[in-house]
Amino acid sequence: MEEFKPYVPPEKSLPEYTVKALILGIVLAIIMGAANAYLGMYAGMTVSASIPAAVISMAILMAFRDKNILENNMVQTAASAGEALAAGVIFTFPALVVLNYYTTFPYYIVTIIAALGGSLGALFTIVLRRAFIVEEKLPYPEGTACAEVLIAGDKGGSHARPILYGGLLGALYKFLGSIGVWKGTLEAAKMAGRRVLYFGSDLSAALISVGYIVGLNIAFLVFLGGAIAWFIAIPIYAAKMGNPQGLSALDLAWTIWSTKIRYMGVGAMVVGGLWSLVKLRGPIIRGIKRGLEAAKRRQAGEAVLRTEEDLPLNYVIALIIAFVIPMFLLYAHVLHSVGMAAVMAIIMLILGFFGSAIAGYLAGIVGSSNNPVSGITIMSLLFTALILKALGLSGMEGMAATILVAAVICTAAAIAGDTMQDLATGYLVGATPKRQQVFEIIGTFFAALVMAPVLNLLIQAYGIAGTPTAKGENALPAPQAFLMAKVTEGVFKGTLEWKMIYIGAAIAIILIIIDEILARMNSKFRTPVMPVAVGIYLPLSLGVPILLGGIARYLAEKASGREEGMASPGVLGAAGLIAGEALTGILFAGLIVAGIAPSVKTTAVGNVIGVLFLLALLGWLYKLGKE
Repeated sequence: MEEFKPYVPPEKSLPEYTVKALILGIVLAIIMGAANAYLGMYAGMTVSASIPAAVISMAILMAFRDKNILENNMVQTAASAGEALAAGVIFTFPALVVLNYYTTFPYYIVTIIAALGGSLGALFTIVLRRAFIVEEKLPYPEGTACAEVLIAGDKGGSHARPILYGGLLGALYKFLGSIGVWKGTLEAAKMAGRRVLYFGSDLSAALISVGYIVGLNIAFLVFLGGAIAWFIAIPIYAAKMGNPQGLSALDLAWTIWSTKIRYMGVGAMVVGGLWSLVKLRGPIIRGIKRGLEAAKRRQAGEAVLRTEEDLPLNYVIALIIAFVIPMFLLYAHVLHSVGMAAVMAIIMLILGFFGSAIAGYLAGIVGSSNNPVSGITIMSLLFTALILKALGLSGMEGMAATILVAAVICTAAAIAGDTMQDLATGYLVGATPKRQQVFEIIGTFFAALVMAPVLNLLIQAYGIAGTPTAKGENALPAPQAFLMAKVTEGVFKGTLEWKMIYIGAAIAIILIIIDEILARMNSKFRTPVMPVAVGIYLPLSLGVPILLGGIARYLAEKASGREEGMASPGVLGAAGLIAGEALTGILFAGLIVAGIAPSVKTTAVGNVIGVLFLLALLGWLYKLGKE
């Protein structure tokens, strides 16, 4: 196999730490973090900021003579931390409002947990970088797309054309969908006797692009997870339990999935995550050893390739200790118990690394935008709640303590997935890893400074639906926070869906056995657990366009005779579609926050146009892939 060579070779050194990159990265981290905090509480999801930040950075730095691709990469590294941190914060802290523990948040609690928890996630990934990016060679679809955007922008000319066209098409598609020309998701459900049958698909250019970049194997597995949940588990559950509330077929399907079947995905993630760590123990241990060896070589004056320089492990360990101590003191202050605070800090460290490893792995499979950080957090919630309950905590005190630990793990996992995506981009363009790692922490710290004010502003202006803070019809749904609150209550009140978790774990074990058999047969097709677990946990509608994108790439490669997985103009086009949709998504997030987002009523004709437009984009990617 040909040795990998980054765009900027290790022997060449370009300015990465610059004043303009630092200022621009910090400003964008704050803006992206604030916008995504609202979007996450409103819609339960955030928009990846890496590609928008890279594009904005390129546009601004065009005004300077002394600009370069690695400087652009540093800006997107810092900026994307704001978006990732917002996800970690809004998925957990509002659960304390749902539980009636807070009505507004103390600034110091949110800031300390967000800044230090997020930074821990960046630090945890340092020993994983080589394992996941260099040795496992996970696809990192959004990281790859971001690298393609940066490289095409640096080259200019014909190299940038597929990305430019893709960006324009992706932006147009997202714009028309956002103003309501067609629905974001087309879905239908029907009762067949006591069974409920459902099918749906998101109309998303970014999702078909993710499928195109990751390829057919992973795309199929994500869809398979959705098929298990929606085509098998939901109909069986509906047939058994009926419809006592008299819900419509569509509402019944969603209710069963969100309150019951989704927990199968959590069970599969637990087993899949543990198995992933077991399988990757070799690369991880080698990564730690090589980090120590590199530190010794540096001390001895030996040269280490610039593109292989991570933050020295002695610095990493010192920073982890320095970040854990304030959180231990915070827990002791909240619970008035040094012993319980020590237990919480230990749980946080162990589960934080575990969750960060899984998030970093999943970002490599489905991308940062589709990374199920909330699922990883629920998994951590379960373990934390069970341990704290066993140690004697109960009632509101136990639930609040669980959420505060989970908030650290969630922010760590969110930043870990984002960091690994950014490091994958850096690996392709030839960045210096240790410099990216420092910028990720800087972006996290500055974004953390505005999280509490933004949360409190949203609660005061809109409130959270179903709580005393709600301000009428404008109250924010905060779906992920409600899920966290209900899981925590379920453990402490004994009402959790353990049966579904066990079924998910059993599915994961079956997939592991099949995957090991396929590995021994040297099969190109494999069945790793985590993509299937993600498919079970996320709506089926996300898996359908991902599958279509994977099929388009497979057919294009087969028609062109190109070796599977090789880069092509199709990958550049897919990167452009992701960039266009992401930039437009950020724009509309700002309009929503400002209260001026336009809206028109969707029609059947509009929905047909949306489907045809999406199919045309698939055909365009297929045509590019054949070139």
